[in-house]
Amino acid sequence: MRGVWDHARPVVRHWLLITVSTPGRGSSTLRVYAWRNLRGAGAHYLQQSVCLLPATPATTRAATKVVTRLRADGSQGEMLRIQLLDPRQEAKVIDAMQAERTDEYHELVESTRQFHDELEGERRRGRATYTELEESDADLARYKRWLAAVRARDYFGAPGGDEASAAVASCEAALARFESEALAAELDEPASAEVPSLRAVDEPTTES
Repeated sequence: MRGVWDHARPVVRHWLLITVSTPGRGSSTLRVYAWRNLRGAGAHYLQQSVCLLPATPATTRAATKVVTRLRADGSQGEMLRIQLLDPRQEAKVIDAMQAERTDEYHELVESTRQFHDELEGERRRGRATYTELEESDADLARYKRWLAAVRARDYFGAPGGDEASAAVASCEAALARFESEALAAELDEPASAEVPSLRAVDEPTTES
């Protein structure tokens, strides 16, 4: 279910309205730069070059960075602090942002299912080894960064956040079990070479 904000909530928050214009040479690179950074901050696009962000210290810094870069490279960017006076209009924007975050949470959950499938596949093939563990550990780290990034731009507590957190925690628990199996497999393997026998060697004496 997509998130639905309380439409009766009074309008008290401020928003950042950001516009981007990148004519001329290098415009494609600048458009991608602006889009990636603004979307990474959680911006909701009203149209191709116009987006909204809740006004917070973090979003203000992110938008200021984008606008400054655009102007430095000969393009145009504006950031205006506004209020949405129509509660229904504001609720519509928040609902849209909620839906975007929920979709991101669901995508993360789906990806973690592949993580479990891969671990189970390695287990069936008897490949619970340290090398496989390292690869899975890197995947888990990526899921954690992904979850942190979505949560950072989830300004209104979109549905799906708890499910995504539980999915990442489940991956961590599954990897811990896989790690124990990998350790046991390594210790149970026969030695690849015989250990040479050792004998004491008398230290040389110095004749007086």
